[in-house]
Amino acid sequence: SRNSPTLEQANARLAQARSLQAASEAGLFPQVGLLARPARQEISANRPLTNYKSPNFATIQNDHILSMSASYEVDFAGRVQATIDGARATAEQTAADLENLRLLLAADLASAYFNLREIDTEIDVLRRAIGLQERALELITARHDLGAATGLDVAQQKALLSATRVQQELLRRQRGQFEHVSATLIGVPAPQFSLAPERRDIGLPTVPLGIPSDILERRPDVSVAERAMAAANAQIGVANAAFFPSIILNATGGYDANQMSKLFDEPSLIWSFGVAIAKTVFDGGRIKANAKAALAGYQATVANYRKVVLTAMQEVEDGITGLSALERAAEHADASARTAAHVLDMTTARYEGGASSYFEVIAAQQALLTSERQVAQINGQRLVTSVFLI
Repeated sequence: SRNSPTLEQANARLAQARSLQAASEAGLFPQVGLLARPARQEISANRPLTNYKSPNFATIQNDHILSMSASYEVDFAGRVQATIDGARATAEQTAADLENLRLLLAADLASAYFNLREIDTEIDVLRRAIGLQERALELITARHDLGAATGLDVAQQKALLSATRVQQELLRRQRGQFEHVSATLIGVPAPQFSLAPERRDIGLPTVPLGIPSDILERRPDVSVAERAMAAANAQIGVANAAFFPSIILNATGGYDANQMSKLFDEPSLIWSFGVAIAKTVFDGGRIKANAKAALAGYQATVANYRKVVLTAMQEVEDGITGLSALERAAEHADASARTAAHVLDMTTARYEGGASSYFEVIAAQQALLTSERQVAQINGQRLVTSVFLI
């Protein structure tokens, strides 16, 4: 399943989230820029006067500038750190999403495989039943030709054989669907993928019981919900920081001259240093509304986290009780299949001795087929249930 296109999408989302995290962490460092601007320009004679006693003249001159500037935002209200925390939590949430997707793909693939093998077992049961019913049809046809059986007995056996073949074809259709699902999960076009029919006795994995409930923290979906809660909590910090002023330190240094040869002379030196403080005075309630929205978003993620944890506990409990019930059902199904086989032997012997009708033989054949298919189905359910429990 590593080749699944869905995994490729998740990997791309993770790369994007980590890039955004790196971009937000850059806010901890000063932003430094370099400017080099050689220019030849004309100054308008009609520009506004700087001195009413000194008229303006149009001049054409060179202007060569080489400077470096740096700015740094003082994280006075914790906005930058909250942004970084939120980006980090989002990246970790995306990573947990990827792990959850891998786990789900693996579980779906295992489930599809076990369902396919369970159908292989059922098809094998039907194949053996068809062989038995064909031999029974030959026997009843021969008895009919000798006058020892009625035409109704022959017709009943033919109907049973046809019904069993119909069930076999329906199972083959279901098997093809699970085969196609497996192909999609491993990233292969369905027409290019096939699994040869095989009846396999697959043992159930040992699932230890009585382990502490905090092992549920291993579930990626629980980690996803927890990290989403952390990211939403960081957004509260970002929203609340807007109530405080932003403080930015600016520094610029360089050279400015009208001749390239004088660019690095001492009189060409320029520099500046300052502090910019900005605070919103009136915004119509926008900042307050954003803070309330961030708090409501956080409360929603908390509720979702509780839901995910409770669902995880429910699924584990369903899996544990389900496996116990299916284990008991498997024991009863095995006993039922053995009894049905014994009943068929006795009914066939009674019919051959003339002590019962062929309808009883038909019923015994159907009961045996149903019991053997039920054994295969329960074993398949036990495997699938163990997959989802694990």
